[in-house]
Amino acid sequence: MKLLLLEDDKEVREHVVRLLQAAGHVVDDCATGPDAIFLGTSNSYAVLILDRMVPGVDGLSLLKALRSAGVQTPALFLTAMDDIDDRVEGLATADDYLVKPFAGSELLARVGALGRRPPVTEHVTRLTVADLEIDLLKRTVTRGDVRIDLQQQEYKLLEFLMHHAGEIVTRTMLLENVWSFHFDPGTNLIESHMSRLRAKVDRGFDRDLIHTVRGAGYRLDAAV
Repeated sequence: MKLLLLEDDKEVREHVVRLLQAAGHVVDDCATGPDAIFLGTSNSYAVLILDRMVPGVDGLSLLKALRSAGVQTPALFLTAMDDIDDRVEGLATADDYLVKPFAGSELLARVGALGRRPPVTEHVTRLTVADLEIDLLKRTVTRGDVRIDLQQQEYKLLEFLMHHAGEIVTRTMLLENVWSFHFDPGTNLIESHMSRLRAKVDRGFDRDLIHTVRGAGYRLDAAV
């Protein structure tokens, strides 16, 4: 994927560029807001990775300017601004938010999820993986000819997994996108919900669709 990186710290920028390039991405990097606006409106990117505190134009104002200019590229804020208010403000404009210091594997997972995610429009009413299907209008779930009854959080969890089918979904991504927690409560919240979801979605069928990726997270995948 072709990515745009805005980061004014030279050492951090070079580290992130190396990390992304090693994963096979092509990266245009810059250190100031005006440069990012020029590149963002002049080129096509799969994902924007933006620091929030940079010279010229801060990352939040920059992204709003790009959105106003019609650039709808998925955007990830990569920043040291870790207050809850900062995160909420950032997520009101960006698609994802990752706080420094960060794990390289986490950044790659989030960038991959944003870049590979199929666009969801008002015309998309069903999500399907193998014989598992969600009707987004009726909020019903079926596998084959079997109707699966889910609790509200189980439904949200499955919907998020299906939007990211085939991708590794990390614990942090689930906490932020399914439960709207921008911190880890230190409980088995995800594990208990995932266990109940698996019992309903996989038990009694000829193959499992929900898989644990040890040390990384979970993946909903018919090909495993």
